[in-house]
Amino acid sequence: MRIGIVILPDQRWSVAGRRWQRAEEYGFDHAWTYDHLGWRDLVDGPWFDSVPTLTAAAMVTRRIRLGTFVASPNFRHPAHFAREVTALDDISQGRLLLGLGAGGTGFDAAVLGASELTPRQRVDRFAEFLTLFDAILRSPATTWSGSHFSAVDARSTPGPVQQPRPPFVIAASGPRSMRLAARFGDGWVTTGQASETVELWWESVAAASTAFDAALAGAGRDAGEVDRYLSLDSAPLYSMSSVDAFADAVGRARELGFTDVVAHWPRASSWYAGDEKVLETVAGLLPRLRVS
Repeated sequence: MRIGIVILPDQRWSVAGRRWQRAEEYGFDHAWTYDHLGWRDLVDGPWFDSVPTLTAAAMVTRRIRLGTFVASPNFRHPAHFAREVTALDDISQGRLLLGLGAGGTGFDAAVLGASELTPRQRVDRFAEFLTLFDAILRSPATTWSGSHFSAVDARSTPGPVQQPRPPFVIAASGPRSMRLAARFGDGWVTTGQASETVELWWESVAAASTAFDAALAGAGRDAGEVDRYLSLDSAPLYSMSSVDAFADAVGRARELGFTDVVAHWPRASSWYAGDEKVLETVAGLLPRLRVS
């Protein structure tokens, strides 16, 4: 079991930089940040872009893997994002993970003034995004045309450090997006379904895992071929509300066959509100949690 932490990009680097360093010192396997232009009610507060944040994080760490949780086509174009990814993978010396999703509604979907897409249209767009993004990262030059994205002689020279490209960790919940994750993914991440109780949420996570097994089988891939990530804090209970809650969540994820779990750095209030002392205690237990 690998254990990761999300550090929201809502603090100036004078504060955030030390958090990324501490994530590595604590022994987390991977650290992530949200890739949004603004997120929920935090849109009115401080918020920073993921690419320079991860670039800076790469410069103050040496071991921990770093990633987007998750990037989407809402405001990313595969040709430009591929250039950013190539640079990030180089700067981090091959530690980059790419969490990718179809993109939802809300600020990111509206801020550029585009018409709102239906769920089906968002998955159609995501399929094009993954196809073109994957092609650009794998090839010296790519020309491609679709309904949502096009590229003419898009370059990737010198290419990523990780070959053939950095791992895609694809967020998927519906049948079509799961098929995309089974086709393109090196990893799959789920948030489960919004639920009123913790038990109902875990039932939804188990159902999602079973559905992903079917998607992998349909794609002709072995169930153990793709890493499985669970976003613990999509549950009704914040995973770091207590040490016991975190340990229980990790154990239940392991029983369901997840290879990785991801929690959030405690915030002073609002989303993921918690006590950093719990985080510090959890960090001391990481070696045992990975294997217990």
